[in-house]
Amino acid sequence: MAGEGAGVGGDGRQRLLAARDACTRTVSPHHDEVPHHVARRARGEGSLGKADLGALLWKRLRADTRWAGALMAVAEAEARRATAAAVRDPSLGRRTAAEAGRAALAGLPGFASGDAPASAVLTAAAPDRRAVYDRRAHAGLRALGIPLPHSRGRYGRYLDAIDRLLAAAPGPARTWTPRETDTALACLPSLSPAPPSA
Repeated sequence: MAGEGAGVGGDGRQRLLAARDACTRTVSPHHDEVPHHVARRARGEGSLGKADLGALLWKRLRADTRWAGALMAVAEAEARRATAAAVRDPSLGRRTAAEAGRAALAGLPGFASGDAPASAVLTAAAPDRRAVYDRRAHAGLRALGIPLPHSRGRYGRYLDAIDRLLAAAPGPARTWTPRETDTALACLPSLSPAPPSA
């Protein structure tokens, strides 16, 4: 992973800025209201409960899927224990905290594999330190020439790639949170491809 993100040229960085602007213009300002509400509760309570998980995962939740039924059967205290371990991390580096949080969630039904649902929960647990991972953000990294292998530990590597992007970003993007960066990455593939270099 050494050097990933640092090699993005000026054109790639400008495309990332343009993607963020495009998202800001086209995505409703109310889009993240539920995750923000859940994040406030997580800060106050130090964990997330099953209602919080349902609010964050509503697009993926169907009562007739095996993992959703298994999650409903988990005790509230067990869900809160797992998510509390994902919330308490301010002393750890961003990647280390993300990996620890991801591991803490792995015991809950629906979180054993795949980073998209877990990343939504982890981002709500620490919104200024984490980012949502999905196939669109992955495609955004790929569009910038940043590889992200699908092997174990991907979420930590994803945050590491975002950190590298932000470190090499032009002035306006250096103050972005990881969440603002994942939004730009998700919008990047929908923009026209980069023009060929002269």
